[in-house]
Amino acid sequence: MSSYHYRALDARGRIRKGKTRAANSADLETRLRKTGLELISCKSARPPLLSLPRRRVQRRDLIVFCFHLQQSLRAGVPAPESLQDLRDSAGNPRLRQVAGALLEAIEGGKTLSAALREFPAVFSEVFVNLIQAGEQTGALDAILERLGSNLKWQDEQAAMTRKLLLAPALTGAVVGIVVVFLMAYLVPQLLAFVGTTGSELPSHTLLLIAVSTAVTDYWQVILCVPLLCLVIVVAGARTSPGFRLALDRFRLALPVVGPAQEKLILARLAGLFAMMYASGITVIDCISAGERSAGNLAVAQAMSRVGAALAEGQNLGDSFAAGNLFPPLMLRMIRVGETTGALAPALENIAWFYTRDARAAVGRLQSLIEPVMTLALGLVIGWVMLSVFGPIYDLITGLGV
Repeated sequence: MSSYHYRALDARGRIRKGKTRAANSADLETRLRKTGLELISCKSARPPLLSLPRRRVQRRDLIVFCFHLQQSLRAGVPAPESLQDLRDSAGNPRLRQVAGALLEAIEGGKTLSAALREFPAVFSEVFVNLIQAGEQTGALDAILERLGSNLKWQDEQAAMTRKLLLAPALTGAVVGIVVVFLMAYLVPQLLAFVGTTGSELPSHTLLLIAVSTAVTDYWQVILCVPLLCLVIVVAGARTSPGFRLALDRFRLALPVVGPAQEKLILARLAGLFAMMYASGITVIDCISAGERSAGNLAVAQAMSRVGAALAEGQNLGDSFAAGNLFPPLMLRMIRVGETTGALAPALENIAWFYTRDARAAVGRLQSLIEPVMTLALGLVIGWVMLSVFGPIYDLITGLGV
């Protein structure tokens, strides 16, 4: 849909000017007529050449969207009026724009799920399918409540993932900067004095001189190599499925970080599966949604094997076992839930269990990073002091003799 500037006549014959979105001029005329206006003229509203990039609709904006609609529907307020309130009060300009477009689409005769489907960059396929299921079952407010709770949980998971990945990277970067500063600036000045003694230098001092010289002479290479490696990894992951599969398997195999990341992924899959299954979505569709939202190609391929096993007629527990990735506890709980007819609660328990384990793993990692990095920095500083002040001490001792 495009934006249009228009001039129109109201019921009293007065000219009204405004701006709105429509598929084309005929659609614009229809929309205005429903509001009591007769179109006179219109022109496409082109964005300015130097316009700032529009703010995206974030996960927290979607939480606000779900909560607002759910509370309004539960209070008996129709969806169009709720969207109108959201359009007028949302803090994110992009969300206000989306709410306005949804309102126009619903007033044009579309259902809420059909209107949401026009914004695939904002509302995922899973989101739209759940809304559609809520419309068909008459439990839209309950679906919106589940979606809001799931989005809050995903937000917490994203925060844990950021802590899991960013904390070691930032701490390692700080330690690296300190080491480079020592080798490029401080150590050469100290070694210049040591070189004037004329005494024979020990091997660890000669090694320090070699490292310091390499950092001083090739600092451009030292800076560019990590950036080049990062570019190669990102480009390879985007262009080569085989490379991305190997990278995702490597991420899961990393010590400490890998198991925590795997638990976060399993918790997200189980939570999504539980929400969709409890909302009336078929098991096959739940598996397909989990495959698309895994965020890891190795896990996505495992979910694909689960779907293939289900299509061959196996039960859900055996199908997950055929994925060759899921831990025994998850398989056991799925089998129990399938046997007792309480699959959704079993999946929710899996999500809760792995979320708790992942949170504990992130806490352990954070508590481990600081002493490890402090020890590493201490060893480097100790090596520098031993290599610099050792020859000086030997010289002073020799003079005393």
